[in-house]
Amino acid sequence: MNFLSYLINGISLGSVYAIIALGYTMVYGIAKMLNFAHGDVIMVGCYVTFLSMSRMGWHPLPAVLLSMIVCTVLGVVIEKIAYKPLRRAIPLAVLITAIGVSYFLQNAALLLFGADTKSFTSVVTLPALKLAGGALTISGTTIVTVVVCIVIMVGLSLFIKKTKAGQAMLAVSEDKDAAQLMGVNVNATISLTFAIGSGLAAIAGVLFCSAYPTLTPYTGSMPGIKAFTAAVFGGIGSIPGALIGGILLGVIEILGRAYISSQLSDAIVFAVLIIVLLVKPTGILGKKMQEKV
Repeated sequence: MNFLSYLINGISLGSVYAIIALGYTMVYGIAKMLNFAHGDVIMVGCYVTFLSMSRMGWHPLPAVLLSMIVCTVLGVVIEKIAYKPLRRAIPLAVLITAIGVSYFLQNAALLLFGADTKSFTSVVTLPALKLAGGALTISGTTIVTVVVCIVIMVGLSLFIKKTKAGQAMLAVSEDKDAAQLMGVNVNATISLTFAIGSGLAAIAGVLFCSAYPTLTPYTGSMPGIKAFTAAVFGGIGSIPGALIGGILLGVIEILGRAYISSQLSDAIVFAVLIIVLLVKPTGILGKKMQEKV
């Protein structure tokens, strides 16, 4: 039963990583940019939810909705101010800018909220599910996290395949210039991508803090890095790859923490990533890209 319990916890944590990884994989797939400030957008969303519930006494649902709105707007603003002027710049310039935005958000949070650790109240009120005569207990947070992850993945896949905006995203991901010639508004499509990714980051952050109820200005840093690892693991640019990479990463981390060493769990995760990339450099579902000369 212990193994099954660890496995379920790993799937729950991996579901959070998968939702965060969507932001990385969508932005990279469409804009060919690595938004390393994505983890700090998670932190902002958590603080908005925390303040709405603890200071203003809001119900969790409107608090989470407000968090999604704030993060969505923040994602679009970051794209317009920091990344849009660098569309044609070298990748290193974009990477340095992303790191700068990340540090800016962290330090802004330090100034506004302080460095002390806040106790985050879970937004999930669903009771725990007891199975096998009480030998196996699945928390309400775990159930909600996995269900939300599945709903988001299915909804996003349908959005990409069935809507005009989704088709525009696919066109821009293939060739920005050709898409623009065909009448696609590339700027609006990239902004929409940042908006969706940042809104999902707010949901992931709230679920993460509900499972691990502490909040600091650095809360989003490590989950953000691990979610990026999950995106690379599954094949960056692939939505199903983000799901597979996130789940596998979460399971590996929890099992490594339980059976090997809690202190080495992060190292184990990154070691597995290195091994996978040595065997398949594009990730599990990644495809080789041919460069036109």
